Amino acid sequence: MKLDETLEMMKDLTDARGIPGNEREARDAMKKHIEPYADEIDHDGLGSLIASKTGDVNGPKIMIAGHLDEVGFMITRIDDKGFIYFQTVGGWWSQVMLAQRVSIVTRSGETITGIIGSKPPHILTPEARKKPVDIKDMFIDVGAVSKEEVLSWGVLPGDMAVPYFEFTVMKNENFLLAKAWDNRIGCAIAIEVMKRLKDEKHPNQVYGVGVIQEEVGLRGAKTATNKIQPDIGFAVDVGIAGDTPGVSDKEAVGNMGEGPQILLYDASMVSHTGLRNFVVETAEEIGVPYQFATMSGGGTDAGSIHVSGTGIPTLAICIPTRYIHSHAAMLHRADFENTVRLLVELMKRLDSETVQKITFE
Repeated sequence: MKLDETLEMMKDLTDARGIPGNEREARDAMKKHIEPYADEIDHDGLGSLIASKTGDVNGPKIMIAGHLDEVGFMITRIDDKGFIYFQTVGGWWSQVMLAQRVSIVTRSGETITGIIGSKPPHILTPEARKKPVDIKDMFIDVGAVSKEEVLSWGVLPGDMAVPYFEFTVMKNENFLLAKAWDNRIGCAIAIEVMKRLKDEKHPNQVYGVGVIQEEVGLRGAKTATNKIQPDIGFAVDVGIAGDTPGVSDKEAVGNMGEGPQILLYDASMVSHTGLRNFVVETAEEIGVPYQFATMSGGGTDAGSIHVSGTGIPTLAICIPTRYIHSHAAMLHRADFENTVRLLVELMKRLDSETVQKITFE
């Protein structure tokens, strides 16, 4: 099918390769799409992208952050036969890795195709076959005959390998399948919010941010927030889709297509009460559906944003997503649209008086 402008933007973002510390392709894709709607493009010292639009130069600073990085792999060693060993970068579950295609990106930008392999099950003991293969026993096969051949292709330790998957609109066109939704969807939302504010008045300064290295410790959010010094922070990320077979209501309750998840609690942050109430009241007033969510483990960039400086009222807004931290994930376009609608309306309402009231609520 022919992709509309929004889907083309999503494809550019998700097809880009960028594990933590190697986000350049993703940053370039985000810059391409957000620059037409920004007054200024800046960056922090680690490489996070910061796009700003001023509605009122004396108004509060509002930060909307998605993270540019995706989970992937770093090349660590090449053996004499040309098999490549790696370090996972970000959280991986071993069951989703074997026999999956990856793209190794060399320092010159060339792409080398490989597949993740291990010892074949046919020669394992019956007991060993019942156990998941340890990640440490996996390797990448690029179809080489020697270490020298691999090196001649420009592959070196430190290069990144990323899942290979192309952006796909499903038969039901509301469902979108891609690698790196975690968290290029947050970047897409930041872009779309800036786009819809282009000719709108807003009583503040809005920052659409693509931060780096979220998957290895919420690192870029620290440095970007310290540079911006916002008065209010929003982290936009993926959440767990509860409408997945085997997931119980007590594990996750967010259903795809039923609105963004307001994250109440995770391992990195308890949501700010005043900001949470303001967001919920705004969603109800404008008719945007929303869901509440909690995560006992993991966190979002809100975990770094809210403890920066002297403390910043912050909220994480998440898109229910299936199969995150794998080669491909799935989400619902309506959740993207409703999150954008909500954030645009919030930007129009967050004036100095409102921010001050939220801060002390």
